[in-house]
Amino acid sequence: MSTPYPFTAVVGQDDLRLALLLNAVSPAVGGVLVRGEKGTAKSTAVRALSALLPEVEVVVGCRFSCAPGAPDPACPDGPHETGPGSSRPARVVELPVGASEDRLVGALDIERALAEGVKAFEPGLLADANRGVLYVDEVNLLHDHLVDLLLDAAAMGSSYVEREGVSVRHAARFLLVGTMNPEEGELRPQLLDRFGLTVEVAASREPDLRVEVVRRRLAYDDDPASFAARWADEEDALRARVVAARALLPEVRLGDAALRQIAATCAAFEVDGMRADIVMARTATALAAWAGRTVVLAEDVRQAALLALPHRRRRNPFDAPGLDEEKLDDTLEEFGGGDDTPEDDPDPDGPGGGGQPPQDGPEGPQDGPVDTAEAPARPEEPAQPEEGQGGRPAGSGEQSAARAAEPFRTKMLSVPGLGEGAAGRRSRARTDHGRTTGSRRPRGALTKLHLAATVQAAAPHQRARGRSGRGLVVRRDDLRQATREGREGNLVLFVVDASGSMAARQRMSAVKGAVLSLLLDAYQRRDKVGLITFRGKDATVALPPTSSVDAAAVRLESLPTGGRTPLSAGLLKAHDVLRVERMRDPARRPLLVVVTDGRATGGPDPVALGTRAARLHAAEGTASVVVDCESGPVRLGLAGALAGELGGTAVTLDELRADSIAGLVRDVQGASGAHRRVA
Repeated sequence: MSTPYPFTAVVGQDDLRLALLLNAVSPAVGGVLVRGEKGTAKSTAVRALSALLPEVEVVVGCRFSCAPGAPDPACPDGPHETGPGSSRPARVVELPVGASEDRLVGALDIERALAEGVKAFEPGLLADANRGVLYVDEVNLLHDHLVDLLLDAAAMGSSYVEREGVSVRHAARFLLVGTMNPEEGELRPQLLDRFGLTVEVAASREPDLRVEVVRRRLAYDDDPASFAARWADEEDALRARVVAARALLPEVRLGDAALRQIAATCAAFEVDGMRADIVMARTATALAAWAGRTVVLAEDVRQAALLALPHRRRRNPFDAPGLDEEKLDDTLEEFGGGDDTPEDDPDPDGPGGGGQPPQDGPEGPQDGPVDTAEAPARPEEPAQPEEGQGGRPAGSGEQSAARAAEPFRTKMLSVPGLGEGAAGRRSRARTDHGRTTGSRRPRGALTKLHLAATVQAAAPHQRARGRSGRGLVVRRDDLRQATREGREGNLVLFVVDASGSMAARQRMSAVKGAVLSLLLDAYQRRDKVGLITFRGKDATVALPPTSSVDAAAVRLESLPTGGRTPLSAGLLKAHDVLRVERMRDPARRPLLVVVTDGRATGGPDPVALGTRAARLHAAEGTASVVVDCESGPVRLGLAGALAGELGGTAVTLDELRADSIAGLVRDVQGASGAHRRVA
C-alpha cells in the first residue's frame, strides 16, 4: 500500500485544511465542497485527512462497519451480538465519476430474489464509506441521479436499495467531500446547498511558497516513507488535537448572542431556507472546540459565515461565489449583543494558535495563509460609445462590446427523435431513469426488472418445469429488463454573428440578452455549450464545448462587433467543431443555434458559400435553429432562408420568449424536416 502524503506537509491552503479538520471534529457540519483550479492539492489534502481520523471499532466480519457497542439492528449482515470488536483505520472511499448506481448504493440480485426468495446483496461504496470519508472528485461531472442518491444518504445517515419491492437498508454515515473545477461546470444550487462548507482554492503566486511546494513534492516522490516519517510528530500532534476537540465538542456552549449573530448574518445575506443557519451554528461550535474553548465567540461566527455562506448566495450560474466581508463585519457588530466569553475561559486562541491548523514542520516554517482566489468576476461594463456610433455600416471597424440585455425565460428547443446521451433535461432519450416504455432481455446483470413481462415470459412454462405450489418457477431466460424513456442533455453550439450589420448597440444588446437566456436554459437542462463567433474575414471558436456556461457568458459579455459578415466561415467552423465532438462523445446529440440577421458579405459569392455550408449540416442531420435578429420595418427574410437550407427552424427574438404569444413550443426540425417558422 502506498504511503499517503502527510496532511501537515500541505503548503498553504489554510481554508481548505481548516474546513476538512472541522468536519473531522464534527461530521454533523455536513461535509465540504472544494472549488478550485487544477493542481492545487485538493485531492492530496482530502486523501491525507484519513490519517488524522481516529481508528474505528467495528464488528468482526461485518461488511457495513457496525460499531460493536451499538450495532445497527437493521444491518444486512446482522443481527450482531454486542461485545468486543476489532479496530481499523478510517477509510477514504473514492467515488469515480463514471460509477453506476449499483456501484454506489449496492446491487440486489433480483434473479435470486425471485427464484430462491433470498436477499443477495452486494454492498456498494456507501457501505464501504460508512463511518469514514466518501470523496467525490469532479463532483460537478457526476450524473444528477447519483448526486441525489449520494446527498440523500449523507443527510439521512442510511442507504436504501429497492428493486421491485425487495429492499435492503444499511447505515451510511460518512464525511462527504467533493472537489470540482468550476471551469467544467457548476453544481445546481439545491445541490450546492447540501454541502455544509465550501472553500475556494488557488495556487499561490508567491515564488517562495511555490518553491516550497515543489521541494516537498520532490522529496516525497523520491522516498515517500522517509518523507512521511519526518512529518510523523506533526501528524501525531494534529491527530491528538482532533481527538481532543471531539471530546470537548459536547461541552461547547452556543450562547444567545452568537445565535443572534448567526440568524442576522443569514438574513442579511438573503440565503434561502434554514440550512445555512444550522450549518453555521454547527461550524461555529466546531471552531470553538478546535480552538480549545467551551464558548462560541464572534470570531467563530465570522469564520463560520465565510465557510458556510458563499455558495448559498448564488442565484444563477453567472454569479461568482463570495461574501462581502465589510457587510459581514457590520452585521456582526450590529448584532453582537455582548461578550459570551466567561472570565475563566481558556485562551481564545486555544492550543495551536486559533482556528488555523499548525504549519511548522521539519522542512522549515511555512509562510502565512495563502489568499484563495475567488471565481473570476464578470467583466466590467464597457464604456458606452457616443450617440450615433452604433449605426456604422457593415464594413466599419471594430466597436466596443455592448452590454447584454436582461435575460428571460426561453421556449424549449429540443432535438427530434430518441437519443441515448447523458442524462439531462432537454431531448427525449432512452435512460436508466424515467417512465417505463417496454422491456427487453437483459444484457449483462439485471438492474431494472420489468415484472409483468417477466411473469408473462415464465407463465407458459410452469407445467413443464414441474410447478406444484403457489410460487412461480422463474428461470434466467424469463427475466426482462425494463426500458425507460427520460431526457438527455445535448451539445448546444452557438454560432453568433458579430459583424457590422449586427453592431447597432441596442440591437446587439438584445442579441446578447437572448444568447444569455439560452445559456441559462442550457445550464438548467444540463447541456454542454460551445460558442463560435464570426466577423471580418473568418470565424473564431470563442469557447470550445464545455459544461461551464458561466465561461460562455463571460466570453459573450466581452464580444466586440464590426466588419463584414463571413457567414460561411461561421458555419464551416461549426461543422469542424461538431465533427470532433461526435468522435469524442458520439452519444451526445448536437443542437446548432445560429444567431444572425442572415446577411452574408465579403469574398466572392458569399451567399452561395453560406448556402453550401448550411447544406453540410443538413446532410448530416444536425438539428438547428436560426434566431432571426433582423429588425426594422423592411425585412428581407434572409435568416428564414438560411434556416430552410439548414433544414431547421427560424424564430425571431420576440418568438424566443416563453411568454410570447407567437405559439406553442415545437421541436426543432432535423434535416428531414421542412423549414417552418414558430407561429
